Amino acid sequence: MTVMLADGRPMPRIGLGTWPMDDEQARQAVTHALSLGYRLIDTAARYGNERGVGAAVAESAVPREDVFVTTKLRGADHGYDAALRGCEASLRRLGLDYIDLYLIHWPLPGKDLYADTWRAFVRLREEGLVRSIGVSNFTPAQIRRLAGETGVWPVLNQVELHPGFPQTDLRAWHAEHDIVTQSWSPLGLGHKVLDDPVVTDLAATYGRTPAQVVLRWHLQLGAVPIPKSADTERMRQNIEVFDFSLTPDDMARLDALPGGRIGGDPETHVEL
Repeated sequence: MTVMLADGRPMPRIGLGTWPMDDEQARQAVTHALSLGYRLIDTAARYGNERGVGAAVAESAVPREDVFVTTKLRGADHGYDAALRGCEASLRRLGLDYIDLYLIHWPLPGKDLYADTWRAFVRLREEGLVRSIGVSNFTPAQIRRLAGETGVWPVLNQVELHPGFPQTDLRAWHAEHDIVTQSWSPLGLGHKVLDDPVVTDLAATYGRTPAQVVLRWHLQLGAVPIPKSADTERMRQNIEVFDFSLTPDDMARLDALPGGRIGGDPETHVEL
């Protein structure tokens, strides 16, 4: 199952997140994930595991063109020239000729360099080092600025999204501008979403795991979740979510769970 990005490239509907794995943990996890059928792998320069991810992709029997690799530019590499160097460094660590999707990890408005960084991303795409370009943790106003200054819209915004923090208005705005919503922390582990009685009740009703119920919720929202797991059985369960559906009432119950933001605020978060 894939979703079509605005630039005409298909992307898998679910992937494997790799934070906070180290290189060896990431190598093992990605190796298992690829053998189970995952084709979308998410990493970032800030995670410190690009080498492990790249090694698993290189060692896999899955052809490189069938694996969709996402990585992200770290905060220290904001700015036009620094972003170009940051991409080259990620490519070296990954051992890849190109990155399928390259994201600005955080906007860091205090540095006010994300527009110059985006100009570098446009160049990287034009040069073929990156196939698709997007952002992570950006607000609509920040995305409008990118498009206004370059004429290029990001194809995707990766944001915190889970039951109790459904980002309803942001998702609607993304849809209006043909931007795919990708979910980080999709299982809301900081709020113990998987232990919530609503989730466990739905899991019992459908004969599914709590994680499968939550991931199905993401898919029906139109989002692309990237759950992290190093456990082979949980990995397998997490991609077996395309053969059942939640009702509108089920979806509303999950939307309404208590919660809120777990991670950083895009307006104030600082990343090195």
